[in-house]
Amino acid sequence: MTQLAVKNDVFQAIADPTRRHVLQLLASSDKPISLISENFSISRTAVVKHLKILEQAELVSAQKKGREKIYTLHAEKLKEIEDWLQYFDLFWVTKLLRQTFTILYKFIQTCIEA
Repeated sequence: MTQLAVKNDVFQAIADPTRRHVLQLLASSDKPISLISENFSISRTAVVKHLKILEQAELVSAQKKGREKIYTLHAEKLKEIEDWLQYFDLFWVTKLLRQTFTILYKFIQTCIEA
């Protein structure tokens, strides 16, 4: 994967729990850096670095308002993750159905033999 691709990779961006928490904070409303930072025990500079990674992945954007930057979530970019996970939903549904039918078959066999 090229350096640029890694920077824009949604999966890489959400790999960090701090960045996932930032996304959760922004899900309710746009927020300035000051409000985002107060939710973490790390420095404001560290929070800014996390926000920069989220910006590069196009999960958030920043708009300057006066002396502050206001961050906005772009949840539609998370669709890439949802699409990827849907494959596994089908896998698990199929597997669970197979297990359910196996259990049901064994139950019916037990009832017939009784």
